Amino acid sequence: MPMSMVNSRIFDVVVVGGGPAGATAAADLARRGRSVVLLDKAGRIKPCGGAIPPRLIRDFEIPDGLLVAKIRSARMIAPSDKRVIMPIDGGFVGMVDREVFDEWLRSRAAAVGADRRTGSFVRITREDGVATVHYKTADGTEECVRTRTVIGADGALSAVAKQEVPSATRMKCVFAYHEIVRAPAASQADFNPESCDVWYQGTLSPDFYAWIFPHGDTVSIGTGSANKGFSLRRSVETLRAATGLDGTETIRREGAPIPLKPLKRWDNGRDVVLAGDAAGIVAPASGEGIYYAMAGGRFAADAVEACLETGDARKLATARKRFMKAHGRVFWILGVMQWFWYSSDKRRERFVSMCRDPDVQKLTWDAYMNKELVRAKPVAHVKIFFKDLAHLLGVVRP
Repeated sequence: MPMSMVNSRIFDVVVVGGGPAGATAAADLARRGRSVVLLDKAGRIKPCGGAIPPRLIRDFEIPDGLLVAKIRSARMIAPSDKRVIMPIDGGFVGMVDREVFDEWLRSRAAAVGADRRTGSFVRITREDGVATVHYKTADGTEECVRTRTVIGADGALSAVAKQEVPSATRMKCVFAYHEIVRAPAASQADFNPESCDVWYQGTLSPDFYAWIFPHGDTVSIGTGSANKGFSLRRSVETLRAATGLDGTETIRREGAPIPLKPLKRWDNGRDVVLAGDAAGIVAPASGEGIYYAMAGGRFAADAVEACLETGDARKLATARKRFMKAHGRVFWILGVMQWFWYSSDKRRERFVSMCRDPDVQKLTWDAYMNKELVRAKPVAHVKIFFKDLAHLLGVVRP
């Protein structure tokens, strides 16, 4: 498209992708008075368990009305079908419907000044040092917007990342699939609307886990695996049949790749920085992504603000540096945990058995709810180390 056909206005930033990462970045920058375009596809819902911890609710001012359920415990199911309940002492994990939650975040960004546009990203071109983001609308028309910076928050197979950050093409992913079904009657004996079920069984996932997460009137039933030959749909079908949820109404089915680890680089050294799944920031072992996406979106917004303020493109690299300083150690620990404990049903059995321990439960929930490694209980950490070692060596029976 000739440049004469492009609107001459130059925005401060175009955010490609309106999920939690992109919507958060757009809102943060618009609040600072920056001119922001938020570009998002219409009707895209990511498969997601929908769990958000208290820290997210606090940090990003999420109203209670968006929570469709409050989870008070998690039930871990071992390959032998032994079950361990991990209660949350005095707290809860919020559950959201991503269709409603993501739209609320986008609307909030628009309310504080972001210019919302619906379309699919095509490419970025440059002329006279200014980037032009090309995108297609629903009717196939190509439109353009000029901008000083771009935030790529368009998912694990990010088109922005593939064009601007070459290392993104080597991103490794788990493939996730879930079915949203109508919640069963409260009288169903094996379903608790205030508890998440996590299934650690090789038949349901050879290298990850399967789940049943209550969402108020609905339930998310899903699984994930990096094994491309493994049938995720068949796994969910098996899980639904085993739990009596095969007779409930299916509302929708969704699948998508979920990144396994953060990319080594998130920016192009010029005018683009990545956020959310596009940057690979989904927690290993748990697959949790909403909090980390929003935190990454905020760090990306801060980096863009610094770049715009100083004219120094090197500031874009601070998004990754700050994120990894805050969460890199947790990601490394969870990655080792997934690699070891999820590698066989024998190890899964011992992992679930270990979750019976009150110290393990306490520190696990403290770390999850607040997104920080708990350092204030050294004696408990020592106890867990030796208990963990005992399980590794097979001294403790599952």
